[in-house]
Amino acid sequence: MELQGGPEQWFRRQPADEPQVRLVCFPHAGGAASAYRDWGRLLPPGVDLLAVQYPGRQNRLREPCVDRMAELADRIAAALAPHLGLPMAFFGHSMGSAVAYEVAVRLERRSGLVLERLFVSGRAAPHRVPPDPSAPRDDRELLASVRRLGEPDAGAYDDPELLPLVLPSLRADHRLLGAYRPERPAPLSAPVTAFGGESDPACPVEELAGWAELTTAGLRQRTFPGGHFYLVEHRVELVSLVGTQLTGAPHGH
Repeated sequence: MELQGGPEQWFRRQPADEPQVRLVCFPHAGGAASAYRDWGRLLPPGVDLLAVQYPGRQNRLREPCVDRMAELADRIAAALAPHLGLPMAFFGHSMGSAVAYEVAVRLERRSGLVLERLFVSGRAAPHRVPPDPSAPRDDRELLASVRRLGEPDAGAYDDPELLPLVLPSLRADHRLLGAYRPERPAPLSAPVTAFGGESDPACPVEELAGWAELTTAGLRQRTFPGGHFYLVEHRVELVSLVGTQLTGAPHGH
């Protein structure tokens, strides 16, 4: 995985030899670009992968976290400007689905760029997410909610040395989600594919259908056995499906 400098601090790139389409992947709340570290080798040839690195984690640990959606989406859209030379698609999981949608809206409105496809996972359409009065109110509740969802890297929250490093980004992401409501939920011109876990307590599968209201180009849906982090166990099949919908190639390399 190649880490680029300068403005490219926003992305970790897994380059394709002869790139034909660019897939930008957005992590979940508390997550980082490393959530997609295995995807490059599973995608078909020709898919250039950029995994988004939000501020305040991993190599950007010293930077302040961003806890407002408008700022985060604006900054990611600006950072993508040098990468608009190829057809582009987005994949977002959980919070990443909402961030991906907001960045897609900005690119379409400001640059006229229509994604090849928006892949969303494990989250209802933003305009369908009501305020959550049961949202965690303190760190103990926050960590308990993360563990209940089966966060694959939750072990870091049990390490007293790591906890102070990873907790600020988790807090900031949940503040972002708690405050976020799309200002003018507009349908994208790009088609959408919504993925989900059949037993996801955070996003019941019937909630995925709401994404149809945010596209004028049609919605596809696919569910997998498992909970909120179904995509860890079913990574190979999921990435193969993403690659097929992007390129028509049925297998990774």
